[in-house]
Amino acid sequence: MADPLEHAPERAGGVRTLAELDELVVTCRACPRLVAWRESVPVRAAYAGQTYWRRPVPAFGPPDARLLVVGLAPAAHGGNRTGRMFTGDRSGDVLFAALHRAGLASQPHAVSRDDGLRLSGVRVTAPVHCAPPANKPTPLERDTCSAYLARELELLAPTLRVAVVLGGFGWQALLGVLVGAGWLVPRPRPRFGHGAEVRITHPVGRALTLLGCFHVSQQNTFTGRLTPAMLDRVFTRAGELTG
Repeated sequence: MADPLEHAPERAGGVRTLAELDELVVTCRACPRLVAWRESVPVRAAYAGQTYWRRPVPAFGPPDARLLVVGLAPAAHGGNRTGRMFTGDRSGDVLFAALHRAGLASQPHAVSRDDGLRLSGVRVTAPVHCAPPANKPTPLERDTCSAYLARELELLAPTLRVAVVLGGFGWQALLGVLVGAGWLVPRPRPRFGHGAEVRITHPVGRALTLLGCFHVSQQNTFTGRLTPAMLDRVFTRAGELTG
């Protein structure tokens, strides 16, 4: 008998609140490869004795956010362990420190789901909600998960003004969702780059500005490709645009 949770993305369009959407995301078993990987990731010695989350990781932040931060997918020993986006890994250390400097996070560190961290005016999400092997989701996994991001954007529509997109994968995934939702995305599609800024409109009169930013991965932050100052400038611009 087919697992009904394999069809969770098909129900995303019917949820009425972001809280309901987050609850639906956590139940999802739509992608066999991702389910197998997230549930079998070996526990690192540094986290011996901890119980890994091993489920899809929901987005994080208030339902009236004016800014959306779009990543890639949870890390195997970060969000897949803690159950919260960008929590418990070095990428999250960089991101939440920057959000704290920008006045959008109550503290600069994120170590667990119950560490007291609160976001203000910003929600953190990803195009893929399960940790993928080698941090590389397939196009099919991205497309399967896109129903959640599409509904998230719809539910955030009354307040959302800006999306800071961390990396090219998130950039292309978000543009694909916007096209599918009827947004007037320029052709050819805008290219990703750090500091890229694109304003996209919708026929009903809404507008969303996309800001490109190198991903906060160790490959970028440890090599100096992305510095704290560069990240701060992105969030300063986001603040200007959200008012």
